[in-house]
Amino acid sequence: MVQKSEGMEPKRRGRPRAYDPDDALERAIRAFWKTGYSGTSLDDLSAATGMNRPSLYAAFGDKRALYLKALDHYWALGRAGMKEALTYERPLREALMAVYRAALTVYMPEKGDPRGCFGIGTATTEAFADPKIRAHFIAGLRDLDQAFEARMRFAQEQGELPDDADPAALALLASATLHTLAISSRGEAPSEDFWKILPVRVPNTIFLPSGVHCGQISSPGSKVSRSGDPRSTS
Repeated sequence: MVQKSEGMEPKRRGRPRAYDPDDALERAIRAFWKTGYSGTSLDDLSAATGMNRPSLYAAFGDKRALYLKALDHYWALGRAGMKEALTYERPLREALMAVYRAALTVYMPEKGDPRGCFGIGTATTEAFADPKIRAHFIAGLRDLDQAFEARMRFAQEQGELPDDADPAALALLASATLHTLAISSRGEAPSEDFWKILPVRVPNTIFLPSGVHCGQISSPGSKVSRSGDPRSTS
């Protein structure tokens, strides 16, 4: 964890002269990410950001307010990453893989221990008893669902998905796969086999049923096309 030198401006009160809110939030995110909301003290946050406690309070409010701002900042970065990965200029299959690969670089960085998703890893335990944290957490998850759904609808318009497919349902399945990666990556680093299997298995299995390409899935109650999809690379 990157920290400013210990003892820097120890007697300064209020907001420091050189103040970058995004940098401070990203440092706070790393602190919360490591030990969770409850396990991270104000002293930990002060050390991580290089700001003394009065400066932290002046800039962000109390610990809960700082955490909510950090969570919102994380979701904002996630929305930007989703927008880039889900670009409408590439096929749906490639866009989905871009999302999962980009997410895994965050969940399992090359340097450091596997850490999973910041939101899922830290907010789920607090959301049960804290309505405000729950609201911010759910808002972030809904943004992911909506981004996937918009991309599914575009793919449907382009003929990559059948007319009777359900973009909202497919979006939830795409999100569920992302959440699965977020949780499983918290515990261990990926093996070589994992990286070999991911590009082949994920796009073809997240949409159910087994053996049917995502472009062949229909909405509940309708027949599933069994014809081959010429655009499929599987």
